[in-house]
Amino acid sequence: MKRFASIILVMAAVFLFVTGCSSNSGSKTEEKEGTQTQGTSEQEAKPLVIGIDDKFAPMGFRDENNEIVGFDIDMAKAAAEKMGLEAQFQPIDWKTKESELSSGRIDLIWNGYTITDERKEKVLFTKPYLANAQVVVTLADSDITTLNDLEGKVVGLQSLSSASDALNANPIASKIKTITEFPDNVLALNDLSSGRLDAVVIDEIVINYYMTEQKDTFKILEESLAPEEYGIGVKKGNEELLEKLQNALDEMNEDGTSAEISTKWFGEDKVLK
Repeated sequence: MKRFASIILVMAAVFLFVTGCSSNSGSKTEEKEGTQTQGTSEQEAKPLVIGIDDKFAPMGFRDENNEIVGFDIDMAKAAAEKMGLEAQFQPIDWKTKESELSSGRIDLIWNGYTITDERKEKVLFTKPYLANAQVVVTLADSDITTLNDLEGKVVGLQSLSSASDALNANPIASKIKTITEFPDNVLALNDLSSGRLDAVVIDEIVINYYMTEQKDTFKILEESLAPEEYGIGVKKGNEELLEKLQNALDEMNEDGTSAEISTKWFGEDKVLK
C-alpha cells in the first residue's frame, strides 16, 4: 500500500513539473511575442527625418526663440501628420544635402529645394509645389540697375545652390569680377549690407521676405535670372515613401491645408496645384 502511495506521489510530482514547464514556456513565448510587437510599434513610430537649411527664411529658419519655423516646416508637419508620422527636422550643411539623403541620415530634403535635371539624377522628386525665381539684389542706393551692370562687380551667392546654376547660365557670369560663395544666404546678405559685395543672387521668395523686414535696405533688379520650381527630394529607390508623401500633399491641396499655410506665410495661396 505504501509502495502504491509512493508511486502516486511521484506521478503527481512529475505532472506538476511538466505543467509548470509548459506554463513557463508559454509565458516566455508570450513575452517574446510581446517584445516583437513592441519592436514593430517602435519601427512604425520612427520619425520622418527632414533635412533643412535653418537659415532659409521664410521656408525654414529659427525664430527669436531659436525654434525652427517656416512655410516648409508647417507644410512638412501637416504632410507627416497625414502620413501618420512625426516630422523631425535636421539642420544640415546644404552642400552635402544629397549625400545626407543617400546615406539614410535624412529621409527627405525639404527646404526650398529647386528641381533641376542634375538633381533628378540623384534624387526622386515630388511634383512641384511652389514657383520661384533666382533674382539679383543690391543695396537700395546702388547704381546697379540691370544685369549688365554686374560687369566688373563682386557677386555673392549660396554655395551649391540653384543660384549658382542660374548665374552661370547667363552671359554676364563671364564678365563678373568675382563670384563669392557662402554657406547660407544670411552671410551673403550681411556682406552685401557691409559693402563687401556689390550684389547677391538669391531666391526671390527669400529676398521678398527679408525686404518686408528691411524695406529700405535692398532692391531687386527687374531682370530675373531664371524661373524655377521647388520640390521635395526623396532617396532614389524609395518610391513607396514618394507615393505616400505625394498623396499627403495632394490631400492637403484638396482640403485647403496648403492654402491656409501659404496664406499664413505669404498673404496668399501660392501653392502649385
